[in-house]
Amino acid sequence: MDEKRRDRDAGGRARNARPRDGLGRPLPYGSEGVARQPEGVVRTPEETVREAQRLLDAGLPFHAHEVFEDAWKSGPETERELWRGLAQLAVGLTHAARGNARGGARLLRRGAAALGGITPTRPYGIGVEGLICWAEGLADEVAEGAASGRGVDPVARAPRLRGPVR
Repeated sequence: MDEKRRDRDAGGRARNARPRDGLGRPLPYGSEGVARQPEGVVRTPEETVREAQRLLDAGLPFHAHEVFEDAWKSGPETERELWRGLAQLAVGLTHAARGNARGGARLLRRGAAALGGITPTRPYGIGVEGLICWAEGLADEVAEGAASGRGVDPVARAPRLRGPVR
């Protein structure tokens, strides 16, 4: 495939069909990549939390971000900030794992701020307050270690969406 042409879906919309690694980074065409999350899947909140946690535990925060993004786009307006904030936490962890300290810290803080206005504090059993503390702590840690350029281990640093955060 000519890499200068944009990939398009059947409807003519731009879609990047390049394979991706486990952290969502594009790989050269023809490389073996990690299967992407299908877009536009409508899940119940329970299914969303369960699938996102499975992906986080597997070290695939980029993929978890896509699950949250589907919930954010398909769910009720009243829950949009919850799912958007969780998506930002997942993509913040993605950037931190890639070694992008500045982007990771910024997105972790943005996600924590989005979750700060969520009531009740345990929607669908999600421990919002614990996630905010996790995100702020990881953002500080990542920002302090920015000069090293090393990413964090996404499995070891994955949050628990329900229950105590690691």
